[in-house]
Amino acid sequence: MKYILKRLGFYIIAFIGAVTLNFFLPRLMPGNPVQMYIAQLYQAGGRIDRETIIAVEELFGYNTSEPLFISYIKYIFNIFKGNWGISFANYPQTVFEAVERGMRWTIFLMGTALIIGFIINTLLGIIVAWRRGSKMDTSLTVGGQILANIPSVVIAIILSYALAVPGFFPRGYAVTPLFIAKNSFDYIKDVAYHAFLPITAILISGLGGIMGMRANMINQLGEDYIVMGLAKGIPERKIMIGYCAKNALLPVVTSVAMQVGFLLGGSLIIEQIFNYPGLGKVMVTAINRRDYPLMQGILLMSTIVMLTANFIADISILFLDPRIRKQSVSN
Repeated sequence: MKYILKRLGFYIIAFIGAVTLNFFLPRLMPGNPVQMYIAQLYQAGGRIDRETIIAVEELFGYNTSEPLFISYIKYIFNIFKGNWGISFANYPQTVFEAVERGMRWTIFLMGTALIIGFIINTLLGIIVAWRRGSKMDTSLTVGGQILANIPSVVIAIILSYALAVPGFFPRGYAVTPLFIAKNSFDYIKDVAYHAFLPITAILISGLGGIMGMRANMINQLGEDYIVMGLAKGIPERKIMIGYCAKNALLPVVTSVAMQVGFLLGGSLIIEQIFNYPGLGKVMVTAINRRDYPLMQGILLMSTIVMLTANFIADISILFLDPRIRKQSVSN
């Protein structure tokens, strides 16, 4: 329990640090969102006076005359209350609503690819390590290494031109426009049909994970307890899965959590290629419209996702590694 509380405290501090940077960085840049919004009103022929500027500042919660420290404290409290401000580009929609709308599709893509990729890389890594030196080992390790060095963007473009442009798969959207599902299965099938290419692009670019699991397995195969188990006549399947693979999974779980950030960044670009309505589309809109509150909201949500993934990985290692459990109890 002490181990969990210690890790939780670390991530809370990391979250506060990320929130602090998220608040101050946009405000240290030249100009501010209110000035840009006022400029857009002026270009559209709107009446601009001091009362208008004050009204816009109150509307978007961006008081330029207020001390920066007071604004920071209010920003922290508003985050925990779920009040992330108003989106300039999607007014009157709130930032939280705009981010949540795109984030659920991004998490669906990223989560599905992460789970499937973890299963594929783990199983193939176990098999090729146990049969190291075979043709299967050579083919998968070399192929995985080649694919790992190809940017996911390139793979996505190839898949788009090869399968989406000819019409085998949809070229955009998460669900067919104006689609009315007769039942839940039809809706799930339509969602899976639209997500197939983006998820495949992420999976192919992540096949290099086979090498990590293979290396961990080979290191475990050289340990004395494996040799002793084979000498005692313990079935190979039990040694491979019950002993070797379990210990080899420990560094893999940590690396998977670290990959969440890379997957999140890569999926945002892939969403643009396949015109998928995830967080990438929301981010592009925010950048093009100079919507600083929305950009802050996207960075904040991304931080929450990455820190949560790492915390879950820490908890998983606690259950996988008995040494950490004993150390946690003794402390």
